Amino acid sequence: MIRVVIADDQALVRAGLRMILESTDDIEVVGEADDGEHAITLTFELNPDVILMDVRMPNLDGIEATRRLQQPEPGRPKILVLTTFDTDETVYAALRAGASGFLLKTAPPARLVEAVRCVYAGEALLAPTITRRLIEQHLSRPAPNGTYAVRLEVLTDREREVLALIGQGRSNVEIAEALVIAETTVKTHVNRILAKLALRDRVQAVVLAYETGLVTIGRPG
Repeated sequence: MIRVVIADDQALVRAGLRMILESTDDIEVVGEADDGEHAITLTFELNPDVILMDVRMPNLDGIEATRRLQQPEPGRPKILVLTTFDTDETVYAALRAGASGFLLKTAPPARLVEAVRCVYAGEALLAPTITRRLIEQHLSRPAPNGTYAVRLEVLTDREREVLALIGQGRSNVEIAEALVIAETTVKTHVNRILAKLALRDRVQAVVLAYETGLVTIGRPG
């Protein structure tokens, strides 16, 4: 059973999300928070697997709550950030703070359920095309960062290719097809990339791919 905490300052939104999630057999909503501070408190009390985290909340917003919950301690939950996209300019900041993924509040119920299952399973990029578009929208074209570029030197040529494709929002299946290799081989490369670069998950890999200039807006890696 996937244990979920919903953090949103609007009671009606929380009620709607709970109704959708609890209509499934494998997801249980164990708590609701109306701001970031409450979400942190519930995390320590209830030990959820996933937190649905709204960005704009009083007292402590979702980004800072995400950052505090992603300190290097065992048992931290995966955080799925909820955003309105058109008006929320802080999606990229949420990813950098440690969110495992994000979801549009306009997404259909089935997508919400899929998103929770995906982040719980460690598939941080929920929908490659949407992920890529959102990152491009919220990330201005970066100048290659020398410090980050040095980090890439530890990667093999193949691993750099895989990282570039991750940066484009490609799934493991799509990477395997693009490079004509087995999906299990892709998983091995991804794990090695994360380990070598000390990255928590694929979201951090996407951020790094953009910040190094390996992938830039309007130009594939």
